Amino acid sequence: MKRVEGKVALVTGGASGIGLSAATLMAKEGAKVVIADFNVEGAKEAAENIKKQGGEATAVFLDAGKEDSIKAAVDFTVENYGTITVLFNNVGSTNLQKDLDVVNIDLEEWDRLMNINTKSVLLGSRFAIPHMIKAGGGSIINTASMAAFAGDSLRSAYGASKAAVVNLTRYIAAQYGKENIRCNAVAPGLILTPAAKQSMPEAVLDIFSKFNALPYHGEADDIGYTVLFLASDESKFITGQTIQVEGGHYMGNPSIADFNEFMEQSRSK
Repeated sequence: MKRVEGKVALVTGGASGIGLSAATLMAKEGAKVVIADFNVEGAKEAAENIKKQGGEATAVFLDAGKEDSIKAAVDFTVENYGTITVLFNNVGSTNLQKDLDVVNIDLEEWDRLMNINTKSVLLGSRFAIPHMIKAGGGSIINTASMAAFAGDSLRSAYGASKAAVVNLTRYIAAQYGKENIRCNAVAPGLILTPAAKQSMPEAVLDIFSKFNALPYHGEADDIGYTVLFLASDESKFITGQTIQVEGGHYMGNPSIADFNEFMEQSRSK
């Protein structure tokens, strides 16, 4: 039997990258999938590609900054497939020109990111949970970030918004567990989505390589397979957790890479 056979999944931000990977994998494993994205043409193309591969998918426009649009995406899912049993809250945004340190951050950008990155998770869950209760249960998966667990010189709003997602995940899990609704999050590190590949200078990738425990960067499917697992009944006793998928970048003493380099230089003398 396929891993998510009979489930109905709404994937926000599903037209590309992590969302597209999760949507494609869930459809391949038997779920009916709705791909919601601001880039609705990209979402439609993704849905058509899934159908060509033998899966079931459709697309809907989503503006994750607007409550009515989030509700409409949930309603669209139920109208098309009768219910919703998996919700992947995957929309996220940042702006390195405005999301700066605490003294210099653009306060409008702070409000924008809290609305898109955190409130959209609240609203998606708010509108999906009543349908999941009627269906006898469900799984909510939220995209957090390793920025939720470590400080940085920039992206103050992004980090704070994703930390809120981590704790909101716990609250949803605690409040609706008895209704057979699980809620977990995935915290990616650097993932080489198409957007990241286009925007990341090679020098920045080299910095991440230096501090990763593993000798390679993450790909969208590394997150997609984690989402698939959390959507499936294989994870039926896991709730309230945030799974960190980051190649060991954050797990060790931050001086390890530099210390190893020092030792190599010392041995070569």
